[in-house]
Amino acid sequence: MRVDNGGVGIEFEVTGSGPPVLLVHGFPDSSRIWREQVLVLAGAGFSVIVPDMRGCGASDQPIGTEPYAVHHLSGDLLAILDSLGHERAHIVGHDWGSAISWATAIIAPERVERLVALSVGHPSSFYTAGMEQMMRSWYMLLFLHEGVAEEWLSVNDWANLRAWGDHPDIDEVVAEFERNGSLTPMLNWYRANFSPRAWVDPPIDLPPVTAPTMGVWSDGDAALTERQMEGSGDYVEAPWRYERIDGAGHWLQLEATEQVNRLLLDFLAD
Repeated sequence: MRVDNGGVGIEFEVTGSGPPVLLVHGFPDSSRIWREQVLVLAGAGFSVIVPDMRGCGASDQPIGTEPYAVHHLSGDLLAILDSLGHERAHIVGHDWGSAISWATAIIAPERVERLVALSVGHPSSFYTAGMEQMMRSWYMLLFLHEGVAEEWLSVNDWANLRAWGDHPDIDEVVAEFERNGSLTPMLNWYRANFSPRAWVDPPIDLPPVTAPTMGVWSDGDAALTERQMEGSGDYVEAPWRYERIDGAGHWLQLEATEQVNRLLLDFLAD
């Protein structure tokens, strides 16, 4: 299926019927990252909606940086819900998808039934999580440099990308970048939404999240600290639940599939 949002085509798939659940991927992924969750959730009675976010997979790649600002990314989710006639939905995000999901719950709280954030916590918690989180986020500064980041990631058969993330689907990720040229559009997510000043300026005073929220962090995540997820509860004025998964890296949907699926079913059906 496909929806047009301000001239940008967003590709998505729907599996099952029942209460809608949006699964939102991050960098460097596409909808493929959710393959172990889709049938489980659909089998439990949910309508599972999985988009390729703008710039990724089969969705359009608008030119420039501004079209990748978070309000546009969030707007794509709302356009999908509108096209399907859903007033509200559960939203589950991972990595950048978590950041987009947090933003959606802040921008359009009336559209979010329940929120699940995998790996990435609330933006205010993320930017105030201290020196360790700043050090782990070194790559975000690199990604701001157009051309330099692309070369660093892709040189020598993508050696740095392969070594940096330890992605379980790295061959498929590389093949997709080479097939559809989505590397720069995905890096534009960082360029449109991140500034080094975020580490030193006071955090933006954002409205609290009013949807029941679950944050999930895995102890093998090299890019993210537990503190930035645990502290997210301070920005949620609704029931908050924190879950830690031991023995999994950043891509916990694939590395800790059973635990993630069990947590999703328990939280979304509560």
